[in-house]
Amino acid sequence: MVVDHAAVPEVLFGMNPMMVSTAILIFAYAFIISEKINRTIIALLGGALMIFMGVLNQDMAIKGVDFNTIALLTGMMVIVSITEKTGVFQYVAILSAKAVKANPRALLAVMGIITAVFSALLDNVTTVLLTVPITLLLTDQLKINPYPFLFVQIFSSNIGGTATLIGDPPNIMIGSQVGLSFMDFVNNVGLPALVCLIFIMVFFDFFWGRKMVAAESARAAIMRFVPVEAIEDKGLLIKSLLVLALVLAGFILGHDHGLMPGTVALAGAALLMLLQCAGLSAEKQSHKVHESFQSVEWGTIFFFIGLFVLVSGVEVAGVLNLMATKLLDITNNDLFMASMMVLWSSAVLSAIVDNIPFVATMIPLIKSTTAAFGGPDAVMPLWWSLSLGACLGGNGSLIGASANVMVAGFAERAGHRISFLKFMALAFPLMLVTIAISTVYVWWAFF
Repeated sequence: MVVDHAAVPEVLFGMNPMMVSTAILIFAYAFIISEKINRTIIALLGGALMIFMGVLNQDMAIKGVDFNTIALLTGMMVIVSITEKTGVFQYVAILSAKAVKANPRALLAVMGIITAVFSALLDNVTTVLLTVPITLLLTDQLKINPYPFLFVQIFSSNIGGTATLIGDPPNIMIGSQVGLSFMDFVNNVGLPALVCLIFIMVFFDFFWGRKMVAAESARAAIMRFVPVEAIEDKGLLIKSLLVLALVLAGFILGHDHGLMPGTVALAGAALLMLLQCAGLSAEKQSHKVHESFQSVEWGTIFFFIGLFVLVSGVEVAGVLNLMATKLLDITNNDLFMASMMVLWSSAVLSAIVDNIPFVATMIPLIKSTTAAFGGPDAVMPLWWSLSLGACLGGNGSLIGASANVMVAGFAERAGHRISFLKFMALAFPLMLVTIAISTVYVWWAFF
């Protein structure tokens, strides 16, 4: 994140700014991990403490917020919320279920692939919000255990999200800070994401899929579903697909013309709201706009804002420069060793803590190593290692990524609670296999 590296303001009681900022960050992360208090509240209070204690002043705190990330998340949330009203996501799921004749083994693979594709083109949190309720409906109709499907969707959402700029919040943050385009991610992490997806699809088919059976009467009930009936507004569907196509084109082409993804996403959101409101009365337009913005996950947005201020505090205080020096010492200024350390530590730690705060801390740390390794181009393997480690590492536990938490919440409300330890017993080893695949890829592609 962009911060003013001018002298740290006077810290309260003359305390050491490194110690104060580190203590605030550790306490904030401890509460975030414990989930005893809502993480948005903790992030905002932690950011405020950085200012009240004198580590930052308000101007420095504002400069520390990555508004491109905030704009990108907000714009995509609005676009997806309007598109959701058309019923297109339900249409795709039902059509896919019928295409495989409601065979549970094939359906397991199909829902995994759909989740991965949607996660790459939208984002993984939004994707599971849209697809998991459909999965629970289909498995309920088939009278089969939804747990394997939910497990597959967690893995698929994080792997699919790894492949693109907008697929996973860590990639959004990395792309924004480093100036990476949509196609940079597709070209550099798309291949390992695809290999990992193929691996887990084969594994889950062997582990669960081949044993799945459903009664013919239950399958017949699914086959009676009419996909087109899921479409609730054909006119809005056409408008939504048009805007989504324009936004994706903007992500792909805009980077070379100085257009940041946040600008593209917010412009797309405004255009879709305009098309949705065209011809309506002023009162109805206001209702539609309020409805669209109510669907934005403001808790997530303000969590990011507080988190950016928290990390800005430890960066300005010099903590991250010190950590970067230690990283260089440990790896003996060897770029490959540093890449491996970033990849594996990102994976393991992202399984223990949510990958978003971890990546927020790592970004300025990696930036601090740029000069030692020979400039921005030289450290690109570190960025791709961070992306792969954080996104794939999120699969290691139920709290490793926001999408996992969302799926667990849906499952519990539906009466199918996912055990933290049961999930981790299988998920963590599988996550390590995907990191091993990524290790081979990083060595092959960049060294």
